Amino acid sequence: MALSTVSAVLRRIGLGRLSRLEPLEPPNRYERKRAGELIHVDIKKLGRITAPGHRVTGDRSIRSRPSGSRTFGKSGWEFVHVCIDDATRLAYVEVLGDEKGPTAAGFLRRAVGWFASMRISVERVMSDNGSCYRSKVHAETCRELGIRHLFTRPYRPRTNGKAERFIKTLTERWAYGAIFGSSAERTAALPGWLDHYNFRRRHGSLGKRPPAARLAELNNLAGNYS
Repeated sequence: MALSTVSAVLRRIGLGRLSRLEPLEPPNRYERKRAGELIHVDIKKLGRITAPGHRVTGDRSIRSRPSGSRTFGKSGWEFVHVCIDDATRLAYVEVLGDEKGPTAAGFLRRAVGWFASMRISVERVMSDNGSCYRSKVHAETCRELGIRHLFTRPYRPRTNGKAERFIKTLTERWAYGAIFGSSAERTAALPGWLDHYNFRRRHGSLGKRPPAARLAELNNLAGNYS
């Protein structure tokens, strides 16, 4: 049998790579005991909205710009920077213009400030190996804030799984969960959704309680032990 035929058959049944024959990695579930002991950061790229797209209309023939425009269908990108606490799942999010080092560093500084307003002192931050997180300005910001920076293993996004799972919820419930006439409308809806997520939405991994309730529980436990 020709090698090309064998290769085609293997690809068709999902065994086109040697890695497919390796056993699946066991689940790598973990949870920090203290709020702020570890926060996860990540970035989700979203297309700018100039008209409702196919995700909400179901019609892929619709484009975001008039047919006579040279930039037909090309309205650019927005970058949603997210930060989630490992122990409580409390989240902080901003929609920013890029994913460069200074932008990521500024976001981290504001996120740490927001957690401080919730009486959470951040000790560590985990990110992937993106260039913005490897930048000098981001490293300097971590040093200034007294935060230890941890990186995920290459090609192991599951290590940062809490951020990945939060981004999935964020996009399904906020970014694609309603029909927005513009990017500005979508961004304006973010604080309300985030407030719902942090203080009222029941979280499956937290015993059907919102993140704020988990924070209160951890604070009560810490008070009992002190």
